[in-house]
Amino acid sequence: MRTSHRVAAAAVIVAAGASLAACGGGSTSAGSGGTTTSMASPTTTASSSASDGITKTSDTFGPACGQIPADGKGSLNGMASDPVATAASNNPLLTKLVAAVGAANLGDTLNSQKAITVFAPYDPAFDALGADKFAALAKDPATLAPILQYHVLPTRMDADGLIAAGSEKTLQGADVKITGDKSSGMMVNGAKVLCGNIPTGNATVFVIDKVLTPGS
Repeated sequence: MRTSHRVAAAAVIVAAGASLAACGGGSTSAGSGGTTTSMASPTTTASSSASDGITKTSDTFGPACGQIPADGKGSLNGMASDPVATAASNNPLLTKLVAAVGAANLGDTLNSQKAITVFAPYDPAFDALGADKFAALAKDPATLAPILQYHVLPTRMDADGLIAAGSEKTLQGADVKITGDKSSGMMVNGAKVLCGNIPTGNATVFVIDKVLTPGS
């Protein structure tokens, strides 16, 4: 999990959603059919986190964690055993993110990664883009790809590791800046972490309130 991963990314950057939880995906694969867009990982240095980035359901924090279902496949316990795209597809709070992943054919690619970190914008974050802009992005995989890459780290990290590092390189190649802390509020490039340290089978997920944009 210290090595760079190739993660495909394109298309409809967020048509699936989530509500402040982490990925979820039932039996349907978010990335079936169609041609996938390659999401090659740039050269990265070893993660700044001293831990392996794997969390437990008891490690989650944030003001929106209570909105995650208490039981079922979309609950914290349910998501913990599934790979990230599948986990997200089962979560009612991440519907737009999941739809985008499905349209981009990225479900299988994300699920196959061994250890990644995902910053997952919840549904209102995509709504804030505006219907017209969202529709335009959905039709422009070349623009969507780097945006999606910017939400994934090629290593698995927990909140403590991210906060200690201060910044980490994304699959897109640019860094994201981490500020604040778990008690007063953790931020990723100015986006608030609504629920962090969410464990899935192959990723640690942080639900955030904004769509991150490279260079912003």
